Amino acid sequence: LFWELELLPMYMLISIWGSGRKEYSAMKFLLFTIAGSAFMLLAFLVLGLSADSFDIEVLTANPPAETIVPLSLLFWGVMAAFLVKLPVFPVHTWLPDAHTDAPTAVSVLLAGVLLKMGGYGILRIALPVLPGEARDFRYVLAAIAAVSVVYGAVLTLRQTDLKRLVAYSSVSHMGYVLLGVATMGAVGMSGAALQMFTHGTITGLLFIMVGLVYDRTHTREIPEMSGLMHRMPVIGAVMLIAGLASLGLPALSGFVAEVTIFLGAIAEHPAATIAAVFGVVLAAGYILWAVERVFMGPPSDRWAHLDDATGWWERLAMGGMVLSIVAVGIFPRILTDAVESGIAPIAAIVGAA
Repeated sequence: LFWELELLPMYMLISIWGSGRKEYSAMKFLLFTIAGSAFMLLAFLVLGLSADSFDIEVLTANPPAETIVPLSLLFWGVMAAFLVKLPVFPVHTWLPDAHTDAPTAVSVLLAGVLLKMGGYGILRIALPVLPGEARDFRYVLAAIAAVSVVYGAVLTLRQTDLKRLVAYSSVSHMGYVLLGVATMGAVGMSGAALQMFTHGTITGLLFIMVGLVYDRTHTREIPEMSGLMHRMPVIGAVMLIAGLASLGLPALSGFVAEVTIFLGAIAEHPAATIAAVFGVVLAAGYILWAVERVFMGPPSDRWAHLDDATGWWERLAMGGMVLSIVAVGIFPRILTDAVESGIAPIAAIVGAA
């Protein structure tokens, strides 16, 4: 019920207050999510009727051994909704459109909250309720994750719209979440949970910066901008910090999550982990390329009228996000203890399957 209920405000936020092809993007988001959740609803009905309970704790304690539908199909029915929401390849195409045409605040909400519903659902529902099937398909999940990381990064390299570039980077970064889940171990799944948090803050900050740049320049086309650091040093510096965090620079929160995932996945999925590490290299390419073209270089007379982030509300939003990114990067225990306490029971269930 609540999985479907969140569609209504998000649809209205994009279709009413968005820009560009806002109705198309909102409807595409709606159709993708409803299609995925239709499979999830059918799987939930079969599971609940077979176990005589829809209670998550009851299903976790006594997962049904057999149903009228093979359990493997039920697993993918549940996963369909969560993979669409993450999203990962090949059900990712709604995300760039939704991000591009949504207002800045809605893009931040999409990146920081909505995408995390997919990862939360996998960890909280799919793995505990169907642990045996999750272990059986862990190599398939790892393969999907590796493709999503590399494919998303390659697509990001081709973007000329600054907001669309950040949107496609989310597809790549959500692949890391799925890779962590595919390890079926405490370390990898803890990394996945950390990646959900760090991606929300880092990509949320990137969308804030893109919004501030667009408010001043009224364009998001990368080839049209150059030398903005001369006019907007604060915005440029914060954009650089967010970009470095996104590509996984040590001492920033993105590094903590990614290295935890890699440490958990390298033994179980070496090929997928190598592909994901290559995705970090591609991330460095598209982030540094975008920052260099937009903010570096000689000043342009076209942008001589621009002003920097002077409002307290702008600096407060930027400062809070930067503080979170740096604090978790330097002292990750702020998060790791809480994450590990939540992941440990799930890892025990999956490990015993």
